[in-house]
Amino acid sequence: MKVLADNIKNAMSESSFIRRMFEAGLEMKHKFGADNVYDFSLGNPDAPPPPAVKNSLYQVAENSGKQFAFGYMPNAGYPESRAAVAGSLSREQQFEVPPSHVVLTVGAAGAINVFFRATLEPGDEVICPAPYFVEYKFYASNYGGVLKPVPAKDFTFELDVTAIEKALTPRTKAILINSPNNPTGQIYNRAELEALASVMRRHMEKTGNVLYLISDEPYRALNFDGVEVPPLFGLYPYTVIVGSYSKTLSLAGARIGYLAVCPNMPDAMELINGTVMTNRILGFVNAPAIAQKLLTGLINEQIDLNIYRERRDEMAKVLTDAGIEFTMPKGALYFFPKSPVPDETVFIDALMKEHILGVPGKGFGYPGYFRLAFCVPMSSIKNSAAGFKRAVRAVKSQL
Repeated sequence: MKVLADNIKNAMSESSFIRRMFEAGLEMKHKFGADNVYDFSLGNPDAPPPPAVKNSLYQVAENSGKQFAFGYMPNAGYPESRAAVAGSLSREQQFEVPPSHVVLTVGAAGAINVFFRATLEPGDEVICPAPYFVEYKFYASNYGGVLKPVPAKDFTFELDVTAIEKALTPRTKAILINSPNNPTGQIYNRAELEALASVMRRHMEKTGNVLYLISDEPYRALNFDGVEVPPLFGLYPYTVIVGSYSKTLSLAGARIGYLAVCPNMPDAMELINGTVMTNRILGFVNAPAIAQKLLTGLINEQIDLNIYRERRDEMAKVLTDAGIEFTMPKGALYFFPKSPVPDETVFIDALMKEHILGVPGKGFGYPGYFRLAFCVPMSSIKNSAAGFKRAVRAVKSQL
């Protein structure tokens, strides 16, 4: 008897390499002990939340006895929470963002789904640079869209704007970028983004169709070298920014994110109203009430970046000493090194024999590389060093 829809059954067979490796890690930890397994598979932010989180929780608890404290609200979120996010975005974007242009969502993932539900017709295409966060494919296909990955420049993972322009068709509805990037840690610079905006304007003039730029920015604050994360609202009017506070505040389970529409976008309010509706009809209804109330008092806070910066630098040393090539990540929580052998799954298997877990690059649409999350204890990074060296020697001896 048929239990599942065909597309979901097919999706399960292609399920995330990240989760598969994470589950393999659980089995290994049970067998060998957690201290003897070095699990770099899952980007679960583990830096302590800012101290202000505790005070904000107390304030929310003190107000919880008031009538309707956590009752139904506007589907776009509490006005004071939207205003807090709008103020923060205005500073980041160097562009006045009114609260009316912000919709609070169930994480950045919820924001992308809400946007796609509001804008995609069956067969519409969404271009994104590869490597890319694996769930993007499913977010687009949820509403009949088709994800079209375009490889970034090899090894550096800078945008290949020329290749993106060649991939555009009359069915292209959006270009989805993620900076700082998961899995590469790359931050796209102003020149790249200005070139991309020029390509998108030319395409709109040629086709007469709206072409959205979606900037997925949950890692925006995780910028370790202080490089510019360029504001986009001043570059291209059809920009939608999505983000969350999962990494900024170490509140991944709180599921609080947002969608913000450029105030200069023609018919911006029509798009906003459409996303407010899809936020409701997709069953999200609204972003979690407690998380919204927490956020209002935390909008200017963030975790201690030095925790992750020091781990990044130690991971770079481990990889360098093992002879593994990589581009130093400027942000986010990941390395995306080049595999010592062409088939990275061979190297992943060699790492597993050393109780080290990474994720194959093909899971991110970019074979030949692999991902390592460095949001793990410093001891795990240091203690994995010998295992990385042995795994490299093992696969190279087979060449």
